[in-house]
Amino acid sequence: MTNVSTGLPFDDIRNLLKDLPGPDPEAVEKARAREAQLTKPPGALGRLEALSQWLCAWQAHHPPKAERIVVAVFAGNHGVVAQGVAAYPQEVTRQMVANFQNDGAAVNQICKSFGLGLKVFELALEKPTRDITVDAALEEAECAATMAYGMEATEGCDILCIGEMGIGNTTVAAAIAHGLFGGEAEDWVGPGTGVDAAGLARKADAVRRAVERHRDHLHDPLEVLRRLGGRELAAMAGAVLAARLQRIPVIIDGYVATAAAAVLKALRPDALDHCLAGHLSAEPAHRRLLARLEMAPLLDLGMRLGEGSGAAMAAGIVKAAADLHNGMATFQSAGVSNKEA
Repeated sequence: MTNVSTGLPFDDIRNLLKDLPGPDPEAVEKARAREAQLTKPPGALGRLEALSQWLCAWQAHHPPKAERIVVAVFAGNHGVVAQGVAAYPQEVTRQMVANFQNDGAAVNQICKSFGLGLKVFELALEKPTRDITVDAALEEAECAATMAYGMEATEGCDILCIGEMGIGNTTVAAAIAHGLFGGEAEDWVGPGTGVDAAGLARKADAVRRAVERHRDHLHDPLEVLRRLGGRELAAMAGAVLAARLQRIPVIIDGYVATAAAAVLKALRPDALDHCLAGHLSAEPAHRRLLARLEMAPLLDLGMRLGEGSGAAMAAGIVKAAADLHNGMATFQSAGVSNKEA
């Protein structure tokens, strides 16, 4: 990543990535000290204990806060749909946005179950990105501005969950993964919302042609994002970056959200240290992508819906981890005998 300013739109993004806050060791030590006094054997809550410490580390605060968890769903449309890569027509993106707004989608119900907030960001649905097999999806200025717009998702939250809606965007996610990590196009494509075998072959072909067309620019992860990505992916990358700068832990949803976040990891190896992989999607390449990012998903429920649903489910677990840490009695306060020295 260059530190030389050229006056180009991506310079602002590169400059933000230069000085990211790290975890707060003092907050982690306070969490560990309290954990050792809670009325349970050491380590008895397993990964839930690690989650409460993770929150403290990245919020730079003890006790951990999980009162204002927001699920941000970003919606965009994609020109690559013209290549026959999707099982549903592009109008479904707008229709599903209306469904979110009318409280009718799966993510709405999960948010209600766990007391989560929901924000929906509609990204120029009337203007799909350009077809990545023939042109760059976005101009640099468009991509940078969309990342900046995504940064607004962090307002008023303790924990941010990112998700998406966009017909054709598993093709775009596959193109980003292929552009960043190589391999074969077939390694990164899957059925998405349910394409048949012929549709899967068209997806792989579209991803292959797109990466080949833009191959001379793929050394720069931001160019990968703008050439092979889409508005909702750019916005999610911006949201993840803003959350880091504001010390807000992030829960990432499925394959598409993870592909967006992967761009930041490719720019700076520790850029996703404040992030949790909410779940393992049934989309086959998600497992491969998480492995490349060295992230262990919290849940594996066979979900492949998108719309932030897996991240929202994981947020319920994270909220429980914080509540356990904050609400359990200590041995002293409960009058329970601790383990003998």
